[in-house]
Amino acid sequence: MSFVSTRHGTAPTPIDDALIAGLAPDGGLYVPERILQLTLPGKPPVSLAETAAWVLAPYFAGSVLREALPALCARAYDFDAPLLPLTGPQHDGRDHVLELFHGPTAAFKDYAARFLAEALGALRTARGDTEPTTILVATSGDTGAAVAGAFHKRPGFEVVILYPDGRVSPRQAHGLECWGDNVRTFRVAGTFDDCQRMAKAALADRDLREKRALTSANSISLGRLLPQVAYYAHTALHHMQSHGEALNLIVPTGNLGNAAAAWLARRMGLPIGEIVLATNANDVLPRYFAGAPYSPQATRATLANAMDVGAPSNFERLTCWLGDDKSLRASLRAFAVDDDVIRRTIATAPERHGIVACPHTACALHVLEILRAKGDQRAWSVVATAHPAKFETIVEPLVGHAVPPPPALAACLARPAHGEALKADDDALKARLLPARASASVTARREAAVQD
Repeated sequence: MSFVSTRHGTAPTPIDDALIAGLAPDGGLYVPERILQLTLPGKPPVSLAETAAWVLAPYFAGSVLREALPALCARAYDFDAPLLPLTGPQHDGRDHVLELFHGPTAAFKDYAARFLAEALGALRTARGDTEPTTILVATSGDTGAAVAGAFHKRPGFEVVILYPDGRVSPRQAHGLECWGDNVRTFRVAGTFDDCQRMAKAALADRDLREKRALTSANSISLGRLLPQVAYYAHTALHHMQSHGEALNLIVPTGNLGNAAAAWLARRMGLPIGEIVLATNANDVLPRYFAGAPYSPQATRATLANAMDVGAPSNFERLTCWLGDDKSLRASLRAFAVDDDVIRRTIATAPERHGIVACPHTACALHVLEILRAKGDQRAWSVVATAHPAKFETIVEPLVGHAVPPPPALAACLARPAHGEALKADDDALKARLLPARASASVTARREAAVQD
């Protein structure tokens, strides 16, 4: 099994090299050269870690990590992803919530970030690498904290986080800035799309990569995409065993990474029915799936800030896999949810659905309400992507009570936080990433050019 670029300008690459690179040399995203079809087990694996090892094994067939894969998964997936029934007067047992916020930073990004950290650490050991590796990550709220937590104090790694200043919740910002040690956090004077552009530019900068070993932990990384298939596989197999039917999914999405993993799980043969996307007011995807041309737009700030994305990177993966607009539109649907509806859904969710929802999960709950109102009677699961305590300034006034943070999140909030200001400029980031001597040389050359 090799991996190719979505832009077709890179030679087929072994999985170990693709994981280390993060982004393909031609600027594209790595995808499997073919999507493998799984033979479903007669009885699902008991644990999420066992399911992860089973799902990932075919893609790691040629990897130096193949034999160690079960142990890597056991360490990475050591917390559950429970599928629970929604309760309330309108529910009849066919509505569920998949809770993906039980990891160290209370967001779904923890699963893949921890697997990527385990895999890259094992690859360093196997290859005898001595130069530090810098993990560069742009975040709209949750990815950065998950990556920081996964790589914090891990020998041989440095983490650089870019997040849009003022566009994440206060607790998210604290969770991005509270690590120190080998983690450095920049508050970027711009949007998430600016952060994402800057990260991609750095990863594609040959001069910079000659001076510093860089890779990515964003959803552009193959090491984020593949591990996220595991919880969809585990949930789908166990739902099929218990109920005898495929589970349909409503996935809150911004950059399309989590949704792309759900689509990939279905394409690999897992018993997943329809996949519907729930976005906030950044409606590039709903407009596209309704028939409009794909047209990235300037990001709008919303209550569901982790989905404030105007140019979703993983759209490139979906177009690579499906090939044309007709096939892509036949594969997925999408609905946009504005802030007023998010507020109303959060306020009514405890009574209507039996849960306290974060703003992103609220988008998915509203889409479920739309589908039920249209008479859809299939089994559905809303995907809960973050713990509501990360958004206490939004959620608590609406539900009328405090939402205690889980212990791991509380521990993050108890630590001091510090971030650095940064312009939304590719060269500004490069100057911060260059080693001291190289950075001084760049400054000298610029001053000389000005004098000339």
